[in-house]
Amino acid sequence: MKIKVAIVDDHVMVINGLTTMLAPYPQIEIVFTARDGETFLDEVAVNPPDVLLLDIQMPGIDGMEVCKRVRKQDDQLRVIALTNFTESHYIKQMLRNGASGYLLKNTDEETLIDAIEKVYMGQQYLDESIKHSLLNEIITGQKRSTNGIPLTRREKEILQLITEELTNQEIADKLYISLRTVETHRLNLTQKLAVKNTAGLVKEAMKRGLLE
Repeated sequence: MKIKVAIVDDHVMVINGLTTMLAPYPQIEIVFTARDGETFLDEVAVNPPDVLLLDIQMPGIDGMEVCKRVRKQDDQLRVIALTNFTESHYIKQMLRNGASGYLLKNTDEETLIDAIEKVYMGQQYLDESIKHSLLNEIITGQKRSTNGIPLTRREKEILQLITEELTNQEIADKLYISLRTVETHRLNLTQKLAVKNTAGLVKEAMKRGLLE
């Protein structure tokens, strides 16, 4: 039985390289490729793969959102993030959004095949350097730089809940504070991060490593 694989990346050279790398393996079949999240979400509805190799940074719908949406639609689809991002907040968020694996784009052929086969069987697979990075963070307790953005403890709490898609009222109820207080903190966050809306707030917070 073949493992059906889809590839989503906005760079043609990456898609071509992965296609060439996987071609010699008879147990793997590339069912389709896409260069953006919108195209993938349209295609996956009619041609679902078993495993998705997914870039994180793409125009339009980024890989994190694609992962979240597709896993809600099909909890049997296994997602492997394939990216150049080594920051732990990207790794953690992809795993929270349902990814089964996380690899760097400089991964070798043997590792890629191993990852595809393992996640297909229901296991998780993290690049060795990623495992080391996460373990080091746990052991040392080192916090990521906030790039000079001074956030209060309450602002950090509210920022995290915003990324979990809670409404202002839900945040107020959860933290036992008033709706007006939440709205004030939210306004302060958008001003500090120089963004206009929730999508921009989440994206900028992730870039700056402000999320746990």
